[in-house]
Amino acid sequence: MASLEAAAENERILREIESTDTNCIGPTLRSVYDGQEHGHFMEKLEGRIRNHDRDIEKMCNFHYQGFVDSITELLKVRGEAQKLKSQVTDTNSKLQDAGKELVNSMEELKQCRLQQRNIAATVDKLSLCLPVLEMYNKLQEQMQARRHYPALKTLEQLELIYLPRASQYRFCKIMSENIPKLRSEIKDLSMSDLKDFLESIRKHSEKIGETAMKQAQQQRSLDSIVSNQQRAGSARRARKEAGLGTELEGDSSSPMSEQDSGILDVEDEEDEEVLGAQDLVDFSPVYRCLHIYTVLGARDTFENYYRKQRRKQARLVLQPHSNMHETLEGYRKYFNQIVGFFVVEDHILHTTQGLVNRAYVDELWDLALSKTIAALRTHSSYCTDPNLVLDLKNLIVLFADTLQGFGFPVNQLFDMLLEIRDQYSEILLKKWTVVFRQILDQDNYSPIPVVSEEVYRKTAGQFPFQDPELEKLPFPKKFPFSEFVPKVYSQLKEFIYACLKFSEDLHLSSTEIDDMIRKSTNLLLARTLSNCLQNVIKRRNVGLTELVQIIINTTHLEQSCRYLEEFITNITNVPPETVQATKLYGTSTFKDARHTAEEEIYTNLNQKIDQFLQLADYDWMAAQGSCEPSDYLSDLIAFLYSTFTVFTHLPGKVAQTACMSACKHLSTSLLQLLLESEVKQISLGALQQFNIDVKECERFARSGPVPGFQGDTLLLAFIDLRQLLDLFIQWDWSTYLADYGRPTCKYLRVNPNTALALLEKMKDTSRKNNMFAQFRKNERDKQKLIDTVVKQLRSLINAHHS
Repeated sequence: MASLEAAAENERILREIESTDTNCIGPTLRSVYDGQEHGHFMEKLEGRIRNHDRDIEKMCNFHYQGFVDSITELLKVRGEAQKLKSQVTDTNSKLQDAGKELVNSMEELKQCRLQQRNIAATVDKLSLCLPVLEMYNKLQEQMQARRHYPALKTLEQLELIYLPRASQYRFCKIMSENIPKLRSEIKDLSMSDLKDFLESIRKHSEKIGETAMKQAQQQRSLDSIVSNQQRAGSARRARKEAGLGTELEGDSSSPMSEQDSGILDVEDEEDEEVLGAQDLVDFSPVYRCLHIYTVLGARDTFENYYRKQRRKQARLVLQPHSNMHETLEGYRKYFNQIVGFFVVEDHILHTTQGLVNRAYVDELWDLALSKTIAALRTHSSYCTDPNLVLDLKNLIVLFADTLQGFGFPVNQLFDMLLEIRDQYSEILLKKWTVVFRQILDQDNYSPIPVVSEEVYRKTAGQFPFQDPELEKLPFPKKFPFSEFVPKVYSQLKEFIYACLKFSEDLHLSSTEIDDMIRKSTNLLLARTLSNCLQNVIKRRNVGLTELVQIIINTTHLEQSCRYLEEFITNITNVPPETVQATKLYGTSTFKDARHTAEEEIYTNLNQKIDQFLQLADYDWMAAQGSCEPSDYLSDLIAFLYSTFTVFTHLPGKVAQTACMSACKHLSTSLLQLLLESEVKQISLGALQQFNIDVKECERFARSGPVPGFQGDTLLLAFIDLRQLLDLFIQWDWSTYLADYGRPTCKYLRVNPNTALALLEKMKDTSRKNNMFAQFRKNERDKQKLIDTVVKQLRSLINAHHS
């Protein structure tokens, strides 16, 4: 059964192979190989092939005789065909030989006709192509000559007019395809020109700014000359109307007429041609580039690029050099670059339509203003030279005036100049501190000797001093003050001139200038000069003579303050009675210095007295005192006499106060000698010697070492000591104890505590000297009396405390 099925399957496959296209036989054969009857199938296939071969052989044997007959007929026809061929060949040769000349003529005619047509077509085509080529050549020449805008116009004509006429040609198509590239190339070349222009103005900004500032400087100088001439003319007319004539025309040496160091002489440069920004820089590239980008429809791109690049350049220009503050030239280059930048922008603003607008320029100016002010604040703070600060101020004013002439607001610059003015004042104060110190250190603190009229007039010209009595005295004579008075006064005026120079050209009113000068002068007086005087007064090696001279000098300087007031009024033309006018503090400054010097005199006198008192060598156990005052006291009195002689030129109250202070200190110090804890015992002889010394002091007080005391006022300084000594020497205890507390008491100035302390020291001495004589009646009575007085004094003290 299985063999029958396998045979049927093989038969089916064979039929399928016979009937199926060979391209689709693959799956059929795969089924054969996938099965298990592969060998049996091959046998069946061989049998089927043998059957088909037998069928083919039978068919061929059946048609063989007809094939043989056909071959025979064909051989017969071949012979006839060979004859016909040879006849045709002969005929053709004869025909060719006969028509050869005609063919050649026709060929020549054909070639001529073809050439004629080609020439006509070529002429027609060249008439279309030559204008295209000429325009293209013209375009190339214009681009090579960097004539970008004409090149753009040529390109436009080529594209719209000439190329459409010859659009069928390949080279025209290539040209048409290259037109965007050529436009882009023209655009890039014009942008390259713009970049060169930007680089050029970056390099020339400093020169442009320098030129613009020169022009502003010359204009300001011319305006100043015209203004001065107008003022001089009106002043002459006013004097003529007043009947003064021209007597005062020569006296016009006002500090306001002084030219600052930064101002150029107009006469020297009036023949020099000053170039403008358009003369220094060729602006045509930016105009061409702007026009090209406008034509190409990329104006916005061009404007954005130009503004972006100029903003970058602005940031570079506004970045100052780190060492800019060292020299004025550094500031000048910085300002020239900024001015040059904005002069160019102003020129672009007014010569182009919309490339830059006012809002853009104002934005750049606000940025520049803030960065410039910040840079100036930073770098000017490093400056310590007042001349450099003054030159910088003049340069800033010129910088502001230049830019203001181009329409830029500069109020913030002038506000910043007011800040620099305060810094300038501080620098001046530091400089004048050194000047005053040098003057005070180099002074000899002696009255100025005058040996001739010339010297007298010179000194009187430096300092406003008038003394008719001194003028009447013959030469040689002396001014009462020392050298530092005229020198300090001259330096005060120099300081005022320096302040005035800075206030010029700041567009300030006379009142504001006057107020600024007065405030700065007050700082100079109240802080700088006052500190210098205080330092001189309080230094260790200063002597009484120097202190006395300082008091005399400050007195004269105080009196000169009104002349300083008049001096400021004259140079500012602001009357002192103006409500807003600031008053000078010079009077209080010199008063404070004088009071300090007076206190220092009192202190030095007391120190000298203490030094003499340290030489005191009392024999506190002496049995009897000598008849002469102690040596140390004699030397002290002689010193006081010589010292108070020097006080002749001092104000009366100062000399009197110093004398009274010295006497009081001497009295107090002598009393302290008696009451020192180291002095345990005092004999009556020692007390008598002490009394002689006190009498010497009283004799000095009565002699009137300083005039001006009424009666025995100076003796009151020793009244406490005198009453104490009288009480002990006269041993008048009954009167003291009986009258104690009454206003009319003879010993009103004797303090019970002081009397008790001294009595205790004498009590111990009495006991020591009389311990072997204690059985004598007189000695015992005296001892009892001392004990009684001691008890009563203690009772008084206790009653007083209660």
